Parts: sequence; structure tokens; C-alpha cells
Amino acid sequence: MNTGELVDLGQQLRVDSVRTSAAAGSGHPTSSMSAADLMAVLLANHLRYDFERPAHPGNDRFVLSKGHASPLLYSAYKAAGAIDDEELLTFRKLGSRLEGHPTPQRLPWVETATGSLGQGLPVGVGIALSGKRLDHADYRVWVLCGDSEMAEGSVWEAAEHAGYEHLDNLTVIVDVNRLGQRGQTRHGHDLDAYARRFRAFDWHTIEIDGHDVDAIDRAYGEALSTKGQPTAIIARTLKGKGVEAVEDREGQHGKPLPEAEEAIAELGGPRDLTVRVQEPPSARALHSAGTGQTELPRYDEGDEVATRNAFGEALAALGTARGDVVALDGEVGDSTRAEFFAKEHPERYFECYIAEQQMVATAVGMVARGWVPYATTFAAFLTRAHDFVRMASVSGSGINLVGSHAGVAIGQDGPSQMGLEDLAMMRAIHGSTVLYPCDANQAARLVVEMAGLEGIRYLRTSRGESKVIYSPDEEFPVGGSKVLRSSDRDRLTVVAAGVTLHEALAAADALGQDGIAVRVIDLYSVKPVDRDTLREAAEDTGCLLTVEDHRQEGGIGDAVLDAFCDGRPVPRLVRLAVGTMPGSATPAEELHAAGIDAESIEAAARMLVEQAIIP
Repeated sequence: MNTGELVDLGQQLRVDSVRTSAAAGSGHPTSSMSAADLMAVLLANHLRYDFERPAHPGNDRFVLSKGHASPLLYSAYKAAGAIDDEELLTFRKLGSRLEGHPTPQRLPWVETATGSLGQGLPVGVGIALSGKRLDHADYRVWVLCGDSEMAEGSVWEAAEHAGYEHLDNLTVIVDVNRLGQRGQTRHGHDLDAYARRFRAFDWHTIEIDGHDVDAIDRAYGEALSTKGQPTAIIARTLKGKGVEAVEDREGQHGKPLPEAEEAIAELGGPRDLTVRVQEPPSARALHSAGTGQTELPRYDEGDEVATRNAFGEALAALGTARGDVVALDGEVGDSTRAEFFAKEHPERYFECYIAEQQMVATAVGMVARGWVPYATTFAAFLTRAHDFVRMASVSGSGINLVGSHAGVAIGQDGPSQMGLEDLAMMRAIHGSTVLYPCDANQAARLVVEMAGLEGIRYLRTSRGESKVIYSPDEEFPVGGSKVLRSSDRDRLTVVAAGVTLHEALAAADALGQDGIAVRVIDLYSVKPVDRDTLREAAEDTGCLLTVEDHRQEGGIGDAVLDAFCDGRPVPRLVRLAVGTMPGSATPAEELHAAGIDAESIEAAARMLVEQAIIP
């Protein structure tokens, strides 16, 4: 398009942003209006995209990081012919695909859910990294950010990672409209403040007037020709551009324009321009998953093996069988044992360093390109990336997360390293799967099971060695459990997983010597939980005793209660969990101090029997 046509297209995007928000009675038209010229030039002259084939391997990828500016995105879809005007005006209505913030669950052209600010660029880095190192394709990644979200630390994790990886297929466009939700942003219209920061992370920067379509066009061309560095285009814009009543005025964020019809007239009235978006170049098909049989490591019963070791060895084996599996590490691969995958498949191993938000975001970006990522760090450190995990669920991203060094069982490192909240965090994620193996063969099997699941999958592994109690040929279906001790004389049921499962078995054996029969359930699938087995145990024994190396809130005890959430009578439930603030001690001392070792389980069971709390 020429200059005049681009100006008209920008005005059309503004008008349609005003119209959609007016029809909905809510939305962010002023945030959309500031970036309308930036979007118009990109859509008309630089984006290569086939809207009829959103999965086309040659398509450029566009991420709207300032997801509240969704009226602009949907107006662009209309201009490109992807949606019609009737659908445009369903914005924010029940059943509409055009939600307040865009999600790939609803729209095939959306790469990732945004709206929690500071996430678009990190995910864009993951997509660009896929293009460079995995897909070996020449698609471009364009990310439109707002200036307010530049305050988020995750943006700068992403900026450093992109500069370090020399992602010259990545361009971020910063819409510096000066105004945030409640007033001026930290740097206002100081474009160089943003440019200095990007340059510090080895980015090529371009400062422009974000309403000069020719300058925008030249900047995009410069970004395309820049080699060896990602590009940041920092554009000075005005919020509410084109309508005097709201232009560059505070207090207009997140509100439809007060006089929409007058505003539309001031913008020149409705238009019906259509854009013929450039077709992407031909590209080879995406990778295949592979058809090889996974030859899992096999561990002999009675051996002592850490589940983290089994995870690493199983992941390496899975990577041999499946060419679409990738591994990401938070600079602890020697501890999580992700390094086993790195040694076998270095071309599919990504070091994200101590940047857990960026690690999870990279995994989300890779999923968008069809890869199957396993992202690993200590269980405690995944809590730093919780919002990225939450938003990955909103996106419908099927990522695998593995948290090692869980619980007080890690011992001397102390509480800062102990994951004691991770089960609760992961269970609370919509549609998640939470797995906690107790031995090496179980862990290896569950690593493979995870690859075929949907949604967020979490595997909790342990630092210390534990006895192998299962055969290498044992199956562990997700949603199941294993009953390891059972008789018709059982007086209570102990439910445990991971480290405490071994403590429960030892306690059951000691109680059995005194004639107190105890059922033991290995609840390796914490979510979904095996309701049938737990209900049967409650009926047979009348009392459930849960034991977990985790805080009481949200962990295994609460997972057990889920088995009775359909109105069935809740059985007697006694919980043993970590209720104190641990210090440094040996693993055995830690388990005892927390009251979750075999001695504590045995004591709790005897108390229940002696006090006639159970028959």
C-alpha cells in the first residue's frame, strides 16, 4: 500500500476499535488507537501470513503482547478478511470468539494468550528460537508491546535471552503512548530510555514517530535487513490518537469512548478497506513426531535409584524415539538430570539459565510451533513462573514441567530450596496433570505418559535415592494408583506418594508385626486422582491417613478429598504434612522433624487405634 492508503487503513482500524468497544460497552479502544498505524503498515506491507492456513510452516508469527488492545487485533482480522463486520461487533459477548483478551483456544491466528502483561515478548522469543534452532525456517516473529509492560522483569529476561541467542528473526514493536492505566508510565515519551535498555542486551534499536506511516515502513524494512541481532522498534504514539476528547488524556484507559458516533465522524467515518496480506514463502513441513519405540531404562527391584535420575534417563530415551521432544533447563540440568538429554540430543536442548519465567515462556512458544517441551528446574523455583504456567493453561499449551529436589527430603540445603507448595500450585491450574513417582521404574514410565497428554503436565521428582519397588514392566496409567498393602483386616488406609510412600510401607510393616493391619495406597497420580480406589478404601477401613512431603494446604490430603466431592460422605481423614519452617538437617532428620517419617506414621496410626477413633 502507498502512504495515503496506509493512513486510511490506520484510520479504519481506529474506527473499528471504537465501534467494537461501543458495541460491547467495554474494552480498550484508546490503547488500540495508539498502535493503529503500526498495525496497518505491518499488516499491509510486511506480514507474510495465510489466514486460511494458520498452521502454514512459512507463516510469520504475530504476538499481541498488549492483549487488552484486542479491538485493534480483531479490526486487523476484519481488514484481512479473516472475520466479517458482523462477527467484529460480537466483541466481548457470550459465545463470541472475540474475547476481551485474545486466546488461541478461540482463534487459530493467535499464537498465545495475552493479557497478563509482560508475557508476549518472552513467548515470542520461544517462537523465534524454534525458528532458528529447530524449524530452520525463515519466518519472522513480530511482537507488539505496550510501554507499561516494559516495567515487568519478564520482558528483560526475554530481551537478554534474545540478544544472547542473536535472534535476528525477532522484532519487538514498543507502542510508547506514555499513558498507563492510572497515569503516566515510568519513562513517559522518553524513547531513548527504552532504547538504552534494549541496546544493553545487544538489540538493534530504531526510534520513530509511531504515526508516520513512511517512517514505520522504513523501520520494518530495516528490521528485516538487520543480521545477528533482534530489533526493537520504539515508537512514540498518542493514546486515543485522532479523537480530541481522549487523545493523550489521562483517565481514558479501559473505557469505550463517551461519544462514539462523534468520535467515528472525527476519524473520517467507517471505511471498508481490505488488505491482501502477503503470502508466506513455501516452506518444508514441520517435523514429525517419529515412530520409534521408546526403549526405557530398566531398574532392578531392590536397587536404590533417585527418581530424578530415572527422569533424565527416560527423557533421553524418549528423545531418541521422538524427534519432536525438546528439553529446557534453568541452569540446574546437572541436578535435575536433564543433562542426560543434553548429552544425547544437544541440538534439542536449550539452556535458559536462571530465568524460570523465560524458560516456561520458551516452552509455550515451542509448543506453538508443534514441539513437545520438557522444562526442568527445582520444584521450589517453578513457583517464580506461576503466572506463565497459568497463562499457558489459558492458551491450551501442552507443556511438560518437571520439578526436582522437592520437599524437606532434600535435607541440608534448607527451606529456600525445598519445594513445599508446588503440588498445590500445579493442582490449581485448569486441566493440569500432577504426577509424583516413588521409584525409578514408575518415574520412567510417567515421563513417557506425559508426552501424550493435553494441558499442563507436572512431574515431581526427588533428590535422594529410593528403593525400586516396581517391576520395569509395571504400567502406571494417569489417574490410577497402586494398592501395595491390603487385607480384609485393614483398620485404616495410609495414602502417600513419592518419598513418603516408602515411609508408609515401613510403618505398615512395623504395625503389622503388632497385628495392626494397614492398607497402603501409592497415589502417584495426584491429579487426576483415583477416586474409585480411595472410595473403596474409605468404605473398607473407615479412615484415611495422608502423608506428604508438602504443605498441608492443596497437596495430597486435598487431592484425596477430591474423591468425595460429589456429595458422598467424607471419611475420617487425618493428615500428616509439613507444618513447620524447616532448617538444615539430614534428610532423615528433616522427615522426622516434619512428622512424616515411618516412626511418625506408625505413631499416628497407633494413636488412632488406641483412642478408638477407628474400630
